[in-house]
Amino acid sequence: MLSLIEILISIFVLLGSFLSLIGSLGIMRLPDIYSRMHAATKSATLGVVLLILGTFTYFLGEGIFSLQLLLTIAFVFLTAPVAAMIISRSAHRNGVELWGRTKHDELQESYPEHLEPERENEKVERP
Repeated sequence: MLSLIEILISIFVLLGSFLSLIGSLGIMRLPDIYSRMHAATKSATLGVVLLILGTFTYFLGEGIFSLQLLLTIAFVFLTAPVAAMIISRSAHRNGVELWGRTKHDELQESYPEHLEPERENEKVERP
């Protein structure tokens, strides 16, 4: 009979593998870079975190506490979404086209080069 730890490890590994697969399919099938970044950060990041959590649980069941695995989980969980956001904003600033069915571009007004011409030429007086 399987122990509770083995069942928990199996759930983490299977769910992490499934989410990583879904993220990979999303990266291949979605129409533009912005949608692909969404797939990469949401499902793939959670998938990797679950796989590492399964590994951590396995070693914990063997009596080994691995701080490195916990730090890896925190690092992946914090850095992957930030990196994807930076890549998406960089692509947008460099003129990578949105998907044809995109209805609204929320980032269009947030860049200094898109300011109104009269405000752009204003001089700021400094004391």
